[in-house]
Amino acid sequence: MVEKVAADAVESVGEKVTLELLDRAVAGMGGQSRAGQHEMAKHVTRAIETGEHLLVQAGTGTGKSLAYLIPLIAHSMDSDKPTLVSTATLALQTQIVGRDLPRLLETINPALDRPVNVALVKGRANYVCLQKLEGGFPSEEPSEGQLFSLGEDTSVPHFAASMSGPQSQLGKEVVRLREWAEKTTTGDRDELMPGVTDRAWRQVSVTSMECLGAQKCPVAEECFSELARSRAGEADVVVTNHAMLAVSAFEGLAVLPEYDVVVVDEAHELQDRVTGAVSGQLSVAMVHAAASSARKHTAITVDALNAAADSLDMAIAGVPNGLLPNGLNDEQLDCLDQLRDATRAALSDSKTDSSNAVDGGRQLARSRLMLILELCERMLAAKENREVVWFSRNSTFDPQQGYSPPDETAPALINIAPLSVAGRLREGLFAGHTVVLTSATLAIGSAFEPAAGGLGLIGEGAPSWTGIDVGSPFDYPKQGVLYVAKHLPKPGRGTSPEALDELEDLIRASGGGALCLFSSRRAAEEAADAMRLRLDVDILCQGESTMAALVKQFADEPDTCLFGTMSLWQGVDVPGGSCRLVVIDRIPFPRPDDPLMTARSRAVAQSGGNGFMAVSATHAAIRLAQGAGRLIRSTGDKGVVAVLDSRLSTERYGGFLRAALPPFWATTDRTVVRGVLERLGSTKAS
Repeated sequence: MVEKVAADAVESVGEKVTLELLDRAVAGMGGQSRAGQHEMAKHVTRAIETGEHLLVQAGTGTGKSLAYLIPLIAHSMDSDKPTLVSTATLALQTQIVGRDLPRLLETINPALDRPVNVALVKGRANYVCLQKLEGGFPSEEPSEGQLFSLGEDTSVPHFAASMSGPQSQLGKEVVRLREWAEKTTTGDRDELMPGVTDRAWRQVSVTSMECLGAQKCPVAEECFSELARSRAGEADVVVTNHAMLAVSAFEGLAVLPEYDVVVVDEAHELQDRVTGAVSGQLSVAMVHAAASSARKHTAITVDALNAAADSLDMAIAGVPNGLLPNGLNDEQLDCLDQLRDATRAALSDSKTDSSNAVDGGRQLARSRLMLILELCERMLAAKENREVVWFSRNSTFDPQQGYSPPDETAPALINIAPLSVAGRLREGLFAGHTVVLTSATLAIGSAFEPAAGGLGLIGEGAPSWTGIDVGSPFDYPKQGVLYVAKHLPKPGRGTSPEALDELEDLIRASGGGALCLFSSRRAAEEAADAMRLRLDVDILCQGESTMAALVKQFADEPDTCLFGTMSLWQGVDVPGGSCRLVVIDRIPFPRPDDPLMTARSRAVAQSGGNGFMAVSATHAAIRLAQGAGRLIRSTGDKGVVAVLDSRLSTERYGGFLRAALPPFWATTDRTVVRGVLERLGSTKAS
């Protein structure tokens, strides 16, 4: 069921309590009452009371965090299970725990029966491993040599210090990590300021597979990850992320406490984040590395494992990149079957006995073998389990960027991912829990079905749900202009000279203050280089500094421009005149060679649907709305969203895409837009 928000004549007791707490919080935090926030809070409360799933589109400025946190808190006061909040990113997770919830609880705690207990849960690799810190695992940097100046004495432990101290940057980071680990109460990487490189962090952390487990680890009682999970079991509200939600839903592992209600924030990201979390990648190099580790740390014979790797290497040599419509061939399947048997035998031979029950090296080796065994079994059963298999070279999945461009000279990798996550989410997430999904971009027009379908809420056996749009407090037609450069040629490879001329014209008219969003890092860099030669304004480009530093400079300097890719499409919140022009280089369709999107489109077409509209156009619409949403961040903001892709006006699907955008005043007239930008540039209104 989908509905537009309408005021209800009857409010339940729970809704009245929620609204009283909301009014108290808004007043205490110095905010203003917003109708959309009230309506969202009421509907979230009603969903919790009825158990019916809810999809809420809450536009920028609604204050959706308070609108779902307060109903969750009110419910947790009477529930014997914690309520859950899941976010798309660790950064948003930290923001809710570190800023939103403390400010909220400060205002409403006096009205509650007892204090609210909040816990934060992340994946195990986000916490310092005390056992690894104390030398319980072997070095993961064999090629680095000693981290410290230890001469030729390679017998000295990897983390041992010498009189001269660390010489490499890696060594210095590890020393700082060790010092921090003695003081931290959480072991959470995000609390380390400034941060360290991923390479350094790997020296003091383990994955879930590498972990010895609470039953065997000698420091389990002090383990930061175990303590976080223990606190979560006793909490009222637990904040986690979509990746953890995916592990819980797909693998049935007890990584989260039992919960009855979950709010999925930034829910437009859920499908991609879940897909990324459960995708896998197998290479011959992985097998040889696992064999070497097993030989070194378990002293088993690994000839069969290496032989299986060599056979697989020959079977996949020279295979082209891309999707395998008919799956792996017989030779490749036979090689995977051989590898599976060899890996299973190695795991059996390397089992822990009573004499070496606590052995980090053995556990590391076995974790690599277990991963290979799991991937082999998935790939051998891919057809039956409706999983997609493809070959790539150095291609990795990223929820923000999709799949990275392959390196044709690299060894082939075998990738696997679920064709759809809908069924597993239906079973593992929606069954047995009340789920509220919310985002500023969850519907296309008034239709929630595209988002609901990808998450398992459409089709035979789907649970009931309601979709509501609570709107936004912003007056988009008066605050913003949508300009489509209809006269430009269709985008091809790279940015056309005509598009660069248009970009120059727009930035010149606005006097800077432009956030320019591109479909690729290369396009952003080339455009930035070109504009630096043509314009007398500062141009910042993603990759030249940390994202936080770039966004801060962009916000602080009204005439500076910021160029970047997908992470900027969703990660920039700059109210005021510093962001008065948002330029989007092209419609953010998935790459045409994206194997998973291709497979999903074909599956829709084979079922009689329109694969392009259901997959590619829906993907583009949501991301286009996210990019356009960077413009208006407060009631005083004014500006222009300029799309340099004429297809938004000329192609039949343009109307579908525009329906996902905020209702800006729209034009294709260059003269009109130039005049608007010149006025904005002269006033730099904030």
